[in-house]
Amino acid sequence: MDERQTKGRIFDIQRYSIHDGTGIRTIVFLKGCVLRCRWCCNPESQHYEIETMKVQGKDKIIGRDVTVAEVLETVEQDRVYYWRSRGGMTLSGGESLCQPEFATALLKAAKEDGLTTAMESMGCAKYEVIDGVLDYLDTYLMDIKHTNTEKHKEFTGRSNELMLENAKKIAASGKTELIIRVPVIPTFNATPEEIASIARFADSLPGVKKLHLLPYHRLGQDKYAGLGREYSLAHIVPMDRAYVNTLLEAAQKNCSLQCQIGG
Repeated sequence: MDERQTKGRIFDIQRYSIHDGTGIRTIVFLKGCVLRCRWCCNPESQHYEIETMKVQGKDKIIGRDVTVAEVLETVEQDRVYYWRSRGGMTLSGGESLCQPEFATALLKAAKEDGLTTAMESMGCAKYEVIDGVLDYLDTYLMDIKHTNTEKHKEFTGRSNELMLENAKKIAASGKTELIIRVPVIPTFNATPEEIASIARFADSLPGVKKLHLLPYHRLGQDKYAGLGREYSLAHIVPMDRAYVNTLLEAAQKNCSLQCQIGG
């Protein structure tokens, strides 16, 4: 079968992004995730099943089945912007690795078409699956949420051993640029000590040069009501810039990486 006819399930394609890889990018959001992070800003991504979500009082169908060729037809519309900015296609979710055949076929086809590729992922899959994706991936934007196993499980539903081990293997492979990103969440990991611990882990990964702190926000809160779910962090107040800078300083003091807020 032509790999470009490989089917997968997405819930959105977002054009003109500048925060998810180099240059101007088109982000393809895949359905399905193995984690249940309390702060998730895309709760409609968590279940693979097609859902209905209330948006401004109206029902919206979340999820559609598409082929690789159909996705790339949209991605290709902005090729002139990719060329000028060194941009391209980024896979996100959810967890892209929950649909490994589709993700691999998308990345391979994009590379064949001369596009740069990136993927946002927690690395929560067997390494054999990840290794197949790395052959077609320029940049791996990997979330490291915490170094403490029990706290990670409490707030995400799963322990972090597999993800931390995969981060080591991805870095050791040398196949892709690995950037570590940390969602900074009050009550979960937003202390200088916890950020410092993540920074030290990131610094131990061979070839890794960048660490991005992504401050907590409430942009996805209304989606929970639209899905009939409870948003368990409704009582959490986003951090002010001064405190975020304190956390950035903690990261910088504990690693030799290029640390920044956002990205």
